[in-house]
Amino acid sequence: MKNKKIILISLLVLIAAFSGAKYMYNLNESKQLNEIAKNSASVFKREYSYTQGSDDAKVQLVEFLDPACETCAQFHPYVKEIMKEHKGKIQLVLRYAPFHPGSDQVVKMLEATRKQGLFMETLEMTFATQKYWASHHQPNLGVLWSALPHLGLDMKQLAKDMKDPKLDKILSQDIADGKILGATKTPSYYVNGKALQKFGLEELKALINSEL
Repeated sequence: MKNKKIILISLLVLIAAFSGAKYMYNLNESKQLNEIAKNSASVFKREYSYTQGSDDAKVQLVEFLDPACETCAQFHPYVKEIMKEHKGKIQLVLRYAPFHPGSDQVVKMLEATRKQGLFMETLEMTFATQKYWASHHQPNLGVLWSALPHLGLDMKQLAKDMKDPKLDKILSQDIADGKILGATKTPSYYVNGKALQKFGLEELKALINSEL
């Protein structure tokens, strides 16, 4: 009986120590992000970053996404709904973390569509057709490419714009910033410089509401 008590106490001590270590890790991570936010806001938003909403919005919602990421596609409508619900109060900043094979080319395509004013329309089609062109992590970009003319894009111009060396710099910068911020999975969200510690829709809403 005595040995069982000792084992039980030891387990409780280990659990408490683990919980304390996890709490301190999250606290330190939060402090580090706060310092980054104070000293280098550009890590969250670059001058080239695609944004929706005013620069004067009370909340800055930064999302690191991968166009081939299923969860990114699933969360996109939720983010749109949040933006609509809090119209004028949130600025959405989209950044890239192309972890999947071929995603870097899709990112270049998305960025190139901005010159034709069809970025968001293309992003939404990319997500809507994702199961066809990015099935089982084996992307078939030709399938996606064949769907784009339906948006009214000038495909010859798009192909030309995708070769712009500036797009490589955008990709490199977003990847570098993502590493600094610890965006190791997609989507990763940051609200006024604060990372979403536990991923989930309700958790994201709660973090946004705490800043509103």
